[in-house]
Amino acid sequence: MIRVLIADDERLVRAGLRRIVESAPGLTVVAEAADGDEAVRAAARHRPDVVLMDVRMPGTDGLTAAARTAAGPGAPKVVMLTTFDLDAYVHEALRAGAVGFLLKDTPPRDLIAAVGAVAAGNAMLAPTVTRRLIRHFAEREPSGAEAARGRVAACGLTAREAEVLRALARGLSNAEVGRALFLSEATVKAHVSRVLAKLGVANRVQAAILAHEAGLPLGPEG
Repeated sequence: MIRVLIADDERLVRAGLRRIVESAPGLTVVAEAADGDEAVRAAARHRPDVVLMDVRMPGTDGLTAAARTAAGPGAPKVVMLTTFDLDAYVHEALRAGAVGFLLKDTPPRDLIAAVGAVAAGNAMLAPTVTRRLIRHFAEREPSGAEAARGRVAACGLTAREAEVLRALARGLSNAEVGRALFLSEATVKAHVSRVLAKLGVANRVQAAILAHEAGLPLGPEG
């Protein structure tokens, strides 16, 4: 059973999200929160697998709460929800440790799929967000790209780990990486863990951001 925490300052939104989540087999809502501070406390108390976190909330906002909630071993996977498809929110949320970013008008079945995907260790971004994110990092200043390339080069990735990193940057799930590289899903998970550790990032989304910053070739053949 995937345990979900819903954090949103609007009661009706929380109720709607609860109905969607609990309509799916294998998902259950363990707690709700109306602001960022309450979300952090609820996450510590109930230890959910996934947190659906509103970006804009009174007091401590969702971005700050996401950073606190996603920190440390065994932390839940945080998916940010917002009505505003703004680049600044996306970048801040992903750097805060969130592994997903969805708009509130996301269809229910896609939201349910996102919860399952992030609980399984994958990333989930709305398609429009993904396209804009890739474009953003492709257009960064040369100095930033050079620093990212140096960081990737210095971490000592093996050839196989570099292939896995490029696959993560293309948004592939562990299963898709396995099919592309002819590896078992368990082997892919092991490679992903080593890639994250070597790069010094918290999750696969941050690894993908770094790959895009570094301008790594992302084609299927690498």
